[in-house]
Amino acid sequence: MLTKAISAVFGTKNERELKRMQRQVDKINALEPTISALSDDELRQKTDEFKSRHANGESLDKLLPEAFAVCREASKRVNGMRHYDVQLIGGMTLHEGKIAEMKTGEGKTLMATLAMYLNAISGKGVHVVTVNDYLAGRDAELNRGLFSFLGLTVGVIYSQQPPHEKFEAYRADITYGTNNEYGFDYLRDNMVFSKDEKKQRPLNYCIIDEIDSILIDEARTPLIISGQAEDSAHLYALINNIIPRLKKSDNEEDNKNNVAEDFWIDEKNRAIEISEKGYEKIEKFLIEVGELGENESLYSPARLPLLAHVQAAIRAHHLFIKNVHYIISDDNEIVIVDENTGRTMPGRRWSEGLHQAVEAKEGVEIQAENQTMATTTFQNYFRLYDKLSGMTGTADTEATEFKSTYDIDVVIIPTHRPIARVDLNDQIFLSKLGKYQGIIREIRQITAKGAPVLVGTATIEASEELSYLLDQAGIKHNVLNAKQHEREAEIIAQAGRPSAVTIATNMAGRGTDIILGGNWQAEIEDLDALTDAQKSELQSQWQARNEAVKAAGGLHIIGSERHESRRIDNQLRGRAGRQGDPGQSRFFLSLEDDLMRIFAGDRVVSMMRAMGLKEDEAIEHKMVSRSIENAQGKVEARDFDARKSLLKYDDVANEQRKVIYGQRDDLLEEVDLQESIKAMHHEVYNALITQFVPEGSIDDQWNIDGLEDEIEDAFGYYMPINDWLDADRRLDEEGLRAKIIDFAIAHYQKKRESMGEQNAARLERDFMLRNLDRHWKEHLTQMDQLRKGIHLRSYAQKNPEQEYKRESFDLFQSMLGAIKSDVVQDLARVHIATPEEIAQMEEERRRQAEMMRLHFEHNDMGLEGEIVTDESRPRATQNVQRITVSLGGVASMPNLSPNGHVNTNTNTNANTGTDTNQSMADVSDTTAPQSIDDVFIPANINRNAPCPCGSGLKYKQCHGKI
Repeated sequence: MLTKAISAVFGTKNERELKRMQRQVDKINALEPTISALSDDELRQKTDEFKSRHANGESLDKLLPEAFAVCREASKRVNGMRHYDVQLIGGMTLHEGKIAEMKTGEGKTLMATLAMYLNAISGKGVHVVTVNDYLAGRDAELNRGLFSFLGLTVGVIYSQQPPHEKFEAYRADITYGTNNEYGFDYLRDNMVFSKDEKKQRPLNYCIIDEIDSILIDEARTPLIISGQAEDSAHLYALINNIIPRLKKSDNEEDNKNNVAEDFWIDEKNRAIEISEKGYEKIEKFLIEVGELGENESLYSPARLPLLAHVQAAIRAHHLFIKNVHYIISDDNEIVIVDENTGRTMPGRRWSEGLHQAVEAKEGVEIQAENQTMATTTFQNYFRLYDKLSGMTGTADTEATEFKSTYDIDVVIIPTHRPIARVDLNDQIFLSKLGKYQGIIREIRQITAKGAPVLVGTATIEASEELSYLLDQAGIKHNVLNAKQHEREAEIIAQAGRPSAVTIATNMAGRGTDIILGGNWQAEIEDLDALTDAQKSELQSQWQARNEAVKAAGGLHIIGSERHESRRIDNQLRGRAGRQGDPGQSRFFLSLEDDLMRIFAGDRVVSMMRAMGLKEDEAIEHKMVSRSIENAQGKVEARDFDARKSLLKYDDVANEQRKVIYGQRDDLLEEVDLQESIKAMHHEVYNALITQFVPEGSIDDQWNIDGLEDEIEDAFGYYMPINDWLDADRRLDEEGLRAKIIDFAIAHYQKKRESMGEQNAARLERDFMLRNLDRHWKEHLTQMDQLRKGIHLRSYAQKNPEQEYKRESFDLFQSMLGAIKSDVVQDLARVHIATPEEIAQMEEERRRQAEMMRLHFEHNDMGLEGEIVTDESRPRATQNVQRITVSLGGVASMPNLSPNGHVNTNTNTNANTGTDTNQSMADVSDTTAPQSIDDVFIPANINRNAPCPCGSGLKYKQCHGKI
C-alpha cells in the first residue's frame, strides 16, 4: 500500500527515469536548427571534434546532447530517417548501460545507432551482438553508410572468418557479430602463443539485441572449445539396444512407493530416474555383452561412465523428440532446434554424451566425443565488459534476474504511437484436435474480412500438423519453421498481405517487421530495372492494400499454445500492432498441451470436464488465464533458480579462469622470463627436498639416496649430494637446500647459455604456455566431474556449494604446482641437437610425413597429428625420454596449437554446451619455437589400422596401446 501511495505522488521508478531523460531530449531538440545548418563536411568534422574533446577529459555524458543531434541529422541525410524522441530516450538508456524495452516495430536498430556513435568516440570499440549471422551482416550494412558518413569504421565477425579479416573487424570503431562468435573468440584469444595473434581488444562496451534471448534463454549454455576424446561410438550403439527393453512407469504413486517399472520421467524437471529393477535389468544386459564383469555393479566408481551412457540413452529416447528438439539434416546429421526461437543451430552439439545418444537412436553416424580445452558461459563472458546494455521487446518480466545477475536495470520505453492491438482472452479446449478445429474456424472468419493471420506454434511438429489440417481444409498458407529458415525474410515480408495465412514457429519475424499490406520495397528488390513510374504504381497498390488490411482489423495473431515463458508469448503478440497499427491476438489451448498437462491446476481441468464440453467447444475465462499465467510464473521461477545455481558454480571456475588467462597474458607480454624461471626452480626443488629432508630435521632423518634418485628420475641429471655432505660435515638443512637449488639453477643456466638468449627465451615461453594449457584442460575435466557428483554431498549433511568451492580450490592449487613442476622438468630435460642429429631428425620427419600422407589418402581423413612428447607420457617413464630441440631452423616442427597438436589441418571442435563445431583456423597460425620430437602420430586414426610409425603392428598394438 505504501509503495502504491508513493508511486501515486512521485510516479514509478520507470516514469521518473523517463522524465529525467526527457530533459536531455529537449536539449537535443534545441540543437537541431544549429546542426541542420551545417554542411556535410562540417557535420562530418564533428566526429573529430568530439574525439578531441573526449581525449582532453570531456566525458561522453557531457557530449551526449551534441553527439545525438549530429547522429540524428546524419541519419536524416543518409538514410532519410529521423530518430523519434522515444528513440532518443532508448539511445540514452543504452548509453547508460541499461536495457531498453521497446515494442516490435519501434525501430530498435535505428535507435541503437545513437549509443553506438557516442561510445565509438572513445576509440575503444563498440560490440553489437545479434542472434544470428544474417542479422549481424544485415544490420552492419544498413548502418554502414551512416557511420561512414560520420567518419567511423564498421566491421563484421563471423564463423570460419580468415584471421586477418577478423583482426581488422575487431579494430573497427563498431563491430557486429553473434554472441557465440564473440564468446569463442574470447576463448581462442586465450589459447594463442603470441599477443599479436589476439583478435579482440579489451572488452569496452556492448549492445546486445534480443538481450533476453541471449542472457536469459541461453544463459545456461556453456561455450566450450574442445578436442577429440576417446571414440566410444560402439558403446552408444550397444546401449541404444537396451532402451527398447526398458519399461517406463506412468504411475507417480508407483514411483513414490518404489514399485515402479524400470524407469520414470520427471517432466517438470526434464529428468529421468532408474528404479532398482531397471538397474538390475541393465546390468544383466551389460554382463551378457561383456561390458560389465560378473561381480561388477553400475554403482562402482569405475563404471560410472557406463551409467552416464545409459542415462543419456534414456533421455535421448524419451525426452528429446525429432522435429521438436532436433531435426535430421540433408547431410544425415542431428541438428539441434533452439526451443526458444525455433531456429536450427548447425554445428552445436549437446554435451555429456547426449548428442551421441540421439545419433545412435536415429541411426546416423555417431561422432566422437570431445574433451574440454576452454570454456565459459554467456553469463560470465558478458559480465567482462566495462559497460553492458541491450534492447528487446520483452524484458520487464525478467527485470529481477537482469538486476541480480548482471546489475542491469530495465527501462520501458513508451511507443511512438499508442498501441491499438486488442489482446483477447485465451480459448481452452478439451483436446488438441478440438483446439485445431477452433483455430481453423477462427482463420476462416478473419481471412473472410480480408485480414492477414500469423499462427504461432511452439514446435516444428505442431506447425506441420496444423499445416496438414489447413491443407485438408483448403486454406492456402505459408509455413515458416527451422526447415524453411532460408525463406524467412521472404515469407515474413509478405505475411501482412490481405487474407494471407502464415504458420511460424517461435522464430517468427526475428529482425523483420510484418508490414500491413505486404512489403512493397521487397517486391521492388525482386524485380529488375523498374522505371520510376512502375515503382510509383507498386507503391500505390501497396497503399490500397495497406488501407484495406487496416479496415479489416490489421494483423491477427493466433497462438496455438502457451509457451513456458511469458516473454515468448509476448514476442508473438508483439508482431501485431506496430507503430499504432490495429491488430488482435488470441491464444488457443487444450488440456493436452504440455503446459496445461504438467503445470495447470487440477481445478481448471476438473471444472472443464464437469461442464460437459464437446471436443470442439471452448471456454474463455479470466480465472483460467490467471491459472495459466501462474503456471508460467512457476516455470520461470524454476528456470531462474537453475540459472542462479549454475552461476554460483561457474563463478568459482570463472575466478580460476581469470587467474589462468591473466597468467597467459603476462607470459605473452613479458620479454624476459628468467626471474620467473628461477622462482619456479626454488619452489619446485624446495617441495621435492622436503619429501626427503623434512623441515627442521637433523641429518639422521634425511634420505639423501632417495633424493639423488628422485632428482635424476625427474630432471634427467645426477646431483652429487652425498659427496657434498662427505666434504662438508657442517652442512645443515638450510645450507643443503640452498646448495641444491643453486646447483639446479646453475645447471639450467649453463644449458641456457648454449642455446643463446633469443632461443632460450622463446623455449621458456613455449614450455610455460604449453604446460599451462595442458594442465588447465585437465583441470576443466576434473572440475566438470566434481560438479556432476557434488550434489551427493547433501546426503552427508554437507553444503554442496561450499564443498565445491573447497575442493575446486584444492584442485586449482594442485594444478598450479604441477604446472611449475613440469616446466622445470621440461627445461631440465631439453637436449640441444647437433647438426648430425638435426639432419637425421629431418630425414625421419620427411619419412613419417610421407607415410601419413599415404595413410590419409587411403582413409580419406583430415591430417591432425599429436606430438608424442614427455608431457604426454606418465612422468614415471620419463627417465628414458628427452625433448629434442633444433635451434638452427633446419628441422623445424609443424606449428603447434595450444593443445599440443600439430596444426596442419586443424579440426578442433568448439561447443556451446551443446558442443559447437568451430574452426580453429585463427588459432592454428601460431608460430611455436622451432622444435621436433621423437615421433608424432595421427590423433584420429582407426585403432585397427597399421601404425604410421612403420612398425608393422596395428595402431592399437603399438602407439595406440593403452
